[in-house]
Amino acid sequence: MTSNFLYGANVHANGIRQHYLRYGGRGPAMILIPGITSPAVTWGFVTERLATRFDVYVLDVRGRGLSETGDALDYGIDTCVADIAGLAAALKLERYVLAGHSMGARFAIRLAARDSRHIEKLVLIDPPVSGPGRRAYPSNLAWYVESMRECREGADVETMRKYCPTWTDEQLRLRAEWLHTCNEKAVIDTFNGFHEDDIHTDLPKLDVPTLLIAAGKGDVILPEDEAEIRHLNPSIDIARVNGAGHMIPWDDYEGFFAAFGTFLGSRLQDKTTAALATQRVKQLQGA
Repeated sequence: MTSNFLYGANVHANGIRQHYLRYGGRGPAMILIPGITSPAVTWGFVTERLATRFDVYVLDVRGRGLSETGDALDYGIDTCVADIAGLAAALKLERYVLAGHSMGARFAIRLAARDSRHIEKLVLIDPPVSGPGRRAYPSNLAWYVESMRECREGADVETMRKYCPTWTDEQLRLRAEWLHTCNEKAVIDTFNGFHEDDIHTDLPKLDVPTLLIAAGKGDVILPEDEAEIRHLNPSIDIARVNGAGHMIPWDDYEGFFAAFGTFLGSRLQDKTTAALATQRVKQLQGA
């Protein structure tokens, strides 16, 4: 079975080297921004299906994966948003769907609120709704820091299982291989930004078709948060994957794609890509 993965590449944009993975190569463009400790490669099993309909570029956010890193870099939300805009410009993407998970969704909100000229549609996957004067993000910073430190020393599947007990061996193996690439300062700065940056002031400014996909478990977006988002911007479509935690496609792969409905056109619910994801993981491990 043939993979939709095309290649990985680097561009110089917003003053740094940015690495991305490209899948599909056909259809409308999509930029996918992963979460706080998710290098682009860990989203391959999701992107394989998206790439049946879209030309998908998955970004290694600065300080993660193979993009530029180091303690001297700025990891604030506005700088990372400028990275995304710079990437799109460097790739000459005039129009694109912008999708982001967790941290990536917060970046997507800020970018679309400030300049949506190039954004066709917006997909927000369980963005943290913490901020100044709000309840804390439910994940613990130590969980991230300790798992990254173990991976820097050399971790295996069993090491990762204690942090992500519901994941498959393939998913755990990929995380063990790549988590060490996440810069500790980048992750700490981002985590602090979850509590310091106010994305709620951006939500009323969103003027492109927007879908929010919320996890039914994990307490990132509670029913009262959903009600506030609807109040701030009634045009936002909201779908909830009831059986999934914050890492939605890891917990309920088919439920994740079902949540899109027809937002991106025809439904994304075909069952042809699970084998492709496994194949791609094996290719990366053998590289």
